[in-house]
Parts: sequence; C-alpha cells; structure tokens
Amino acid sequence: MDDRKARFEAMYAATYEPILGYVLRRCSSPEDAADVVAETFTIAWRRLEEIPAGDRARLWLYGTARRVLANHWRAETQRRRRTTSLRHDLRDEIAAVGADPVDTSALGQAFRELSDDDRELLGLVAWEGLDHSAIAAVLGCSPGAARVRLHRARKRLARALRSAENDVKPAVTNRSISERRSLT
Repeated sequence: MDDRKARFEAMYAATYEPILGYVLRRCSSPEDAADVVAETFTIAWRRLEEIPAGDRARLWLYGTARRVLANHWRAETQRRRRTTSLRHDLRDEIAAVGADPVDTSALGQAFRELSDDDRELLGLVAWEGLDHSAIAAVLGCSPGAARVRLHRARKRLARALRSAENDVKPAVTNRSISERRSLT
C-alpha cells in the first residue's frame, strides 16, 4: 500500500499543475474545474496500475481529464435542458456569461468558429505544448491520425482567420478616400 501511495503522490505532484491548467482553460468556472480535476485524480487512484510510468502518466491524465470534461459538459447540457422552464434562473446565468470578457480579435473570432474537436486539438498544441505522439496518446488514436487531424484543424483555423480578418477590416469607400485628401 505504501508503494502505491508513494507512486500516486509523486505522479500527483508532477502532473497537478498541467492538468489543472488544461481543465481551467476548458471550464466555465473554477469550481467546475476543481470538480473535474478531483474526478480525474480519483480515477487515477482507482486505476493506478493501468497508468504508464514517467511522462506518459501525464498524457494518460490528459486523456482521462478530457473524458471527464466530456461527461461534465454532457451533464451540464442535460441540466440546462431540464431547467428551461425556470426562465429567471437562466436569465441570471446568461447575464453572468455576458459579463465575461470576450476576445473580439480576428483570431478569437476564428477560434470560436471552429468545432469543439478542432479547438481541442489546437489547444493541446498551443496550451499544453504536446507533439503529435502525445496528442495521439491523449485522444486514443495513432500518431499519424493525430498529425492529419491537427493539419486539418490548422487549415480550418487559417480559413476562419482569413474570413474573420475580412469581416474586421473597415470598408474603404471613395468618400472616405476623398475626405482624407481634403484633410491634407
């Protein structure tokens, strides 16, 4: 039992911060993130013998946290469906979400337009610093499949970014050009 406890404590100390960061970037509140992290490490304790050694443990935990998050989002969606008749509660929730700052840059707009899967892939690279083989371990696919998925997600982001930049650019009209000439 002491070896098991020592292994878990060492893994926890080495991976807590990266897992917490991963979850915080994907949860709408710190309280939800705390619940997801706690559930992730509870699963890790129960399945400690299945967790690979070394840095692969972090990747295993990312995959576990990803599945816990999916369950959390699914439960949250079901909860919201059940509460649609409670309009006053929803108004408060919508008002709270509306108060959060939203990235209005072209990149922020383009990122929000991507699918959840594309945002997840790009987040694993940008926020977690994972390479193709690590992403494959988190997603439970081959490194080749991870490479192809990431390539496609990047292409979709580039297209969305071009579209968002075109939406953000102010229109230059003949009138605005002539107004600028008259000012000089």
